[in-house]
Amino acid sequence: MSERDSLCLWVAVDSLLAERDRFAIWVLRAPYPAGHVHYDCPWSPQLAQAWQNWQSFFSLRGLPQVPHIPSAYIPQFVLEEVDDIAGNLDPGGQPTSYSSRYMQHLGVNLWQWLFNGPVKRSLDQSQGIAMGQELPLRLRLEIRDPALIALPWEIMQPQSGSRALSLNRKILFSRTSSNVERLDPAPLDKSLKILLVLGQDSPGEDQAPTTARLQLEQEATLLKQILEQSSDLNLRPTAKRQVDMLLQPSAAELIQALESGGYNVFFYSGHGVPGPDGGVLFLSAASLSGTELSQVLIRTRVKLAVFNTCWGAQPEESQQIALPRSSLAEVLLHHGLPAVVAMRDSIADEEAISFIQVFAQALAERKPVDEAVAIARQHLLTLYHFNQPAWTLPVLYMHPDFDGALLLSDKTTQINAHTNFLPSRQQAMLRDSDHPEHVWPIYSDVMRIGRRPEANDLVISEPWVSSSHAEIFHRRVAAQQTGDGRATAYFLRDNSRYGTFYCKDGSWREVHRQEITLSSGTQIRFGSQSDGRLLEFVVVE
Repeated sequence: MSERDSLCLWVAVDSLLAERDRFAIWVLRAPYPAGHVHYDCPWSPQLAQAWQNWQSFFSLRGLPQVPHIPSAYIPQFVLEEVDDIAGNLDPGGQPTSYSSRYMQHLGVNLWQWLFNGPVKRSLDQSQGIAMGQELPLRLRLEIRDPALIALPWEIMQPQSGSRALSLNRKILFSRTSSNVERLDPAPLDKSLKILLVLGQDSPGEDQAPTTARLQLEQEATLLKQILEQSSDLNLRPTAKRQVDMLLQPSAAELIQALESGGYNVFFYSGHGVPGPDGGVLFLSAASLSGTELSQVLIRTRVKLAVFNTCWGAQPEESQQIALPRSSLAEVLLHHGLPAVVAMRDSIADEEAISFIQVFAQALAERKPVDEAVAIARQHLLTLYHFNQPAWTLPVLYMHPDFDGALLLSDKTTQINAHTNFLPSRQQAMLRDSDHPEHVWPIYSDVMRIGRRPEANDLVISEPWVSSSHAEIFHRRVAAQQTGDGRATAYFLRDNSRYGTFYCKDGSWREVHRQEITLSSGTQIRFGSQSDGRLLEFVVVE
């Protein structure tokens, strides 16, 4: 599921080896050629102070070793009285509580540091392109210096009082990495199949007694109900959800369940600690590292992993220095998992449950993963307020070639989902040349073809097919123009990066960013002349 042609702005940050207090910020991917820009900047004292203040209120862990930031642990303050953000505003309309001001101050400083100079212009231009196409802009942030991973980039906002970046559904925010295994193309699913795993609450605990086991079963049953439950107010059609449970399984039991279940979502709730190999998850008497878990998740083609455990999005530290590619989320992404949601810090049970419920509902409504996270994050902010850290804790990592789609749209036909159709009148359609019984009728005035489910009528998941690849439509013309006496002619318009290939007079030809007239019997390949699925345009009387 390559995202070459989608509306994506991919920004990377890394320290300069010669000067540890200076960083390179550059755009790796943009919706337009001139958007690939680069600039260097120092780590400002203002940002260092804003980060230190934020840590003093909200973090359970010490400050990372970054320029101009002291490495000593700063304990969390206990705020006995925090003003309600909704009821305590200054004359300018801004919140007056210290926690709210620290939240906004750091968010604005992070935004101004990252989006400056040419990168800011690239963002503005990319947003304009997305608005013109009435589509969201996917903003991917790659933090290559491990010392900067702990920062809450999700709270970035352009100015005080504006919406934080990760709450915006017009800019879908996620973290990513270029150091990843290739993502194999996979068809979309018709339903959510979730494996819910409950591990130990703490490492090294003995076999739970009967009462503790009963409590664990009750907790698992509640989580299963939350994951399967649809909102009473929901009027949109939702996909079917199946949730299977494992309670404190052994590694062998977990592997067997994943290999036999065909799950697309893996959900873990239990104890976990950071480690150099992706941390450690405590299942039962045994444990699994992130690297060990990644092998079975990739092999069983799980698309999304969600972790309700501490520090899943935090790197391990050695002598107060963050280790590269050591967090659970980064390790899973590195090995080729499409998407990971993990917590940046400790999260309360009620906060996690609130997030999970709304997140699962959004996924069932066929929202892409990054939009579903934004919706669930908005819900956390509403319940627990802006000046509390709950909404900042979930961190989404997405593979750079994953577009976030898990489920097939209820209004979309996918090339892997065969339609058997026997027309009763003149009907245009695409037919599989190798399997003529598989056809995809063109019911309306236009059939849109491409890889993005939300934008197309026929979805083809092949990697060489563009997000919005081509359109087949008809016009009324003079009968003599069609050559067969019909008053309607069909056309193919290519909008892709790699072109569309069609066979005429026994030879293959390419159409690229143009349109051609289609006659019944024309063979077509989208994106690749040699590897694309061989389809045939047919008009049946």
